[in-house]
Amino acid sequence: MSDSRDTGMRPRRLRTNQRTVVWTAGLDSPEPRKLFETADLLLEAPNWSHDGSHLLLNGAGRMWRLDLQHPTELHEVPLTGVPQINNDHVLSPDGRTLYVSGMDGHLYSAPATGGEGTRLTSDDETLHFLHGISPDGATLAYVAIPRGTDGAVGRLALMPATGGASHTLDTGPGHIDGPEYGPDGTWIHLNSEAFTAAPGHAQICRLPAAGGPLRRLVASETVDWFPHLSPDGRHATYLAFPPGTLGHPEDLDVHVHLVATDNWAQPLHSYPLFGGQGTLNVNSWAPDSRRFAMVSYPLTGA
Repeated sequence: MSDSRDTGMRPRRLRTNQRTVVWTAGLDSPEPRKLFETADLLLEAPNWSHDGSHLLLNGAGRMWRLDLQHPTELHEVPLTGVPQINNDHVLSPDGRTLYVSGMDGHLYSAPATGGEGTRLTSDDETLHFLHGISPDGATLAYVAIPRGTDGAVGRLALMPATGGASHTLDTGPGHIDGPEYGPDGTWIHLNSEAFTAAPGHAQICRLPAAGGPLRRLVASETVDWFPHLSPDGRHATYLAFPPGTLGHPEDLDVHVHLVATDNWAQPLHSYPLFGGQGTLNVNSWAPDSRRFAMVSYPLTGA
């Protein structure tokens, strides 16, 4: 049963004269390729399916499937026993299970093709925002934020993928977000505000999955969020907001950077988009590690 307390979270909607555009890009793509466009629904945060056939995106509090061979229409993934969901969702390594963050602040699991959901988190006075799953499928990584607090610092928490007790890892001062396991399970990659005194100046870093100090991966003037490693571990994407941005808001001119993981400081490609929130919240790499998906929200005439 869901916690009935109102968190204040609501599904995002397109503005007047705004549209959703889903793109793919990759190692051989200095320019992104438009995959799908709609003015009817604000879609966010693509996950690439395990078999490479489709994307999963959230919109209007629900989950949708977009066929990559025939990307002309969306098909809802029917989830029962699950409240409206936000843009923090992941797939199990075998592709069979979908883990989502409900707008009631709890985490749920359900079959990736649709079906009955199961709540995984307890009423621990915490909001839970899911971002990662270990390569063996056993552990979820999420951001824990105390309920009923304004401007509280997010902390990195781990819990069994079947539900149960969680524990936090020490990430030092500053808000963290986007914790995601690397493909070998050794590291958790995330963004943190621990490295500078500038308000909200998130930077990309990692820490040992077993716990340990944060290690900064790139120092930049931009505000950097949501590192996502390719399945082979050789490349990564992340989202760069303009300097001085607080949090990860919507409707800004941002860049999606594609980097080699042995040189985070020098992007291989950089894709300018009008977006931000919803563009790249979760891992969107294809299973072949060659391509990834992202979303923009242009306004008419933009």
